[in-house]
Amino acid sequence: MRDEQRNNRISSGVIAAVSAAVVAVSGGVAWFTWNTINSQNSTVNNPVKVNPANPPKRNIANERTAEIYLLKDTGKKFELVALPVEVAATKDKPNEFLEAAFGSLLTAKNDGDTSSVIPSGTKILDVKVENDAIRVDLSNEFTSGGGSASMTGRVGQVVYTATSLNNNAKVYINVNGKELDVLGGEGLELEQPLTRESFKKNYQL
Repeated sequence: MRDEQRNNRISSGVIAAVSAAVVAVSGGVAWFTWNTINSQNSTVNNPVKVNPANPPKRNIANERTAEIYLLKDTGKKFELVALPVEVAATKDKPNEFLEAAFGSLLTAKNDGDTSSVIPSGTKILDVKVENDAIRVDLSNEFTSGGGSASMTGRVGQVVYTATSLNNNAKVYINVNGKELDVLGGEGLELEQPLTRESFKKNYQL
């Protein structure tokens, strides 16, 4: 009789434990199901709108490749060499494009292989493209320092960079708005307009 009562108590305890476990599991399943349904309803009711015809715009500058010209020492003489640079301008706006190219030229760093002889602090004041003529206006620093080789080299850098869009264009170099006739203390005379051909013919690097 006692054994029977004890077995009944054990059976009752087991049944209670199993029932509690079933309730807990059922509650967890119900909670998970409820959250899943709510999440799906939220996605349906508030979908992310994407228009394939108008994808999100990326804020990227309209960069194009320009050419600036630096000097390279070949061991026997100096040569003008082109260096490609990325500028935030378009070729269909030549004034803006060349002004950006000159901005890169005037801040170019010497790397041991190529160098610039344009004096530090020189600023580009204006660039105008008029048919086959290009007018480049530089600040007064352009005329300072250096000997005849430096003067010739910096003129070549300006002429070649200015004509990077049109190799046959005529270049006029101004300083503070005035056409430059003589450059530097040693008096390098400039026969303007200058072209690549006339520079090769009349000036020796």
